[in-house]
Amino acid sequence: MRSPEPSLPAPARLVVVALLLAALTGGAVGVDGYGRARRLHMKNKVLEMFYHAYDNYMTYAFPHDELKPLTKSFTDSLSELGNLNLEHLPQDYNGSALTLVESLSSLVVLGNFTEFERGILWLSENLTFDVDARINLFECNIRLLGGLISAHLLAKDFSRQLKDGLYHDQLLHLAESLGNRFLPAFETPTGLPYAWINLKYGVMENETTETSTSGCGSLILEMGVLSRLTGDSRYEAAALRALRKLWSMRSSLNLVGTTLDVLTGKWIEYSSGIGAGVDSFYEYLVKAYILFGSDEYWDMFHSAYLAVQKYFRHGPWYHEADMRTGEATHWQLTSLQAFWPGLQTLLGDVAAANLSHREFYNIWQRFGVLPERYLLDYGILHPTEKYYPLRPEFAESTFYLYQATKDTSVIDPWYLEVGETIIGSLNYYTKVDGGFASVRDVSTMKLEDHQHSFFLSETCKYLFLLYDDSFLRNQNYIFTTEGHPLPIRSTWHEKFPATHFPRNWTFVKDETQPIRVSALSSQVCPETVFQKSVGSPWESACHVPDVHASHRCRTDDDCGIEAVTCKKRTCSMAGYCGLWLVIN
Repeated sequence: MRSPEPSLPAPARLVVVALLLAALTGGAVGVDGYGRARRLHMKNKVLEMFYHAYDNYMTYAFPHDELKPLTKSFTDSLSELGNLNLEHLPQDYNGSALTLVESLSSLVVLGNFTEFERGILWLSENLTFDVDARINLFECNIRLLGGLISAHLLAKDFSRQLKDGLYHDQLLHLAESLGNRFLPAFETPTGLPYAWINLKYGVMENETTETSTSGCGSLILEMGVLSRLTGDSRYEAAALRALRKLWSMRSSLNLVGTTLDVLTGKWIEYSSGIGAGVDSFYEYLVKAYILFGSDEYWDMFHSAYLAVQKYFRHGPWYHEADMRTGEATHWQLTSLQAFWPGLQTLLGDVAAANLSHREFYNIWQRFGVLPERYLLDYGILHPTEKYYPLRPEFAESTFYLYQATKDTSVIDPWYLEVGETIIGSLNYYTKVDGGFASVRDVSTMKLEDHQHSFFLSETCKYLFLLYDDSFLRNQNYIFTTEGHPLPIRSTWHEKFPATHFPRNWTFVKDETQPIRVSALSSQVCPETVFQKSVGSPWESACHVPDVHASHRCRTDDDCGIEAVTCKKRTCSMAGYCGLWLVIN
């Protein structure tokens, strides 16, 4: 397939400059036919869930990392995963209060500023990163650094809700201390960071050189914002250098692998998909473009997205494939893939997002929750990965899809009802006296003694926002892969569109270029626009125009990719591009 000639207009790049906007959240409650009382009831159920999990953590686990709800005890989960060298930790080390850090942004979303203040004060007086601890760079970036930065920004945005003089950038100072300890990980010949680093001593001798695509390609949001807040460019420069190197390692098909060596820059695992090990790489390309406004991020994503649609997609599902050949390797659903419909919704590809979302819902209904891995080719659970650790991705996509479609002409409370199903399952299967427990085996619903911090930072947050999105009114945020909101600021953009309409954040540059907009900011589905206006400048992210504006063609190479379905257009016998029915 050839790229469009340079003289033709480039495909529209749909930008969600705000995650959820005043235009989306200012409508009357109940216009979707769901009902005010029912919505309030579900909101309260989510509040009960959050505080049941949070209060038990504070009672039985704080200041350690995470709660063990079955035994009402604690775990320093980073050490349990091998992240902390317990033999060299100070005797008075009590963990990083991971769940508290992760919960701060959720407390603001829920409007609990009293508890938010308490958390800020405790962390500013007690949290330190000057410990002999081996940590996972990716996990600490999205959980601790992201949590601290987000909470700092929220403390600034909601300063009127806090006591006078209480906050003076304590969380930012902690974030800067942590960011400085990340930097030695990037000191490699390739610029790709080590997956593991000691917070006190840097990269240890004989440290593993293997990392994942997500591990070195999903650092740009948190480290980029840290640079903008501190004025120290080193954090963003390190993350961007790693991202550029990673992208340079893509195959001729514009696919990346799953694991690689940071010293040699060679791939270790060539099989790849949109799930574990790769997922947030795609997510952060889009969100970095939204947050920082650089076309470089969009150009990377657009090429990668087209490759995903071409080589991974099979109907509503996405299998794995060899990055070198595009040939399918594993036909399986993983629970982490459930983030993809939400990402597609940000792009405006609502039809494709809804299709995949409904298939995930069918799997959820079949098992009661979403199993970690499901073999599509056999229609059975993976023999060993049968667990459900309270993951948020399905709830996240449900939230995005509802926000994108709630004010369209079709009044359908479908996504709110899906939320009810999720909440009902979590309360029925995973709620215990000491919190919420992970499911060890979805076929038996046997529980595991672990309440992950992301249950509070993401799962409960997205479910709450599904029924009460008042936090997002008059605010423009994107959410990190760990669910931490970051504000959209024009001062963070490398360039800003010439014309700006602050009411709905729709951007227009000039009459010769397409409108840069998304389903979230416009409250329309792209397929609806296309049906009403042929040649509309509103385009979805997968759209590649035909080479010739007349749509005339000699071969299939002259044809692009359909904007609505993301299917490849072909050249007919009459010499026109289109989605032609092939009859054998």
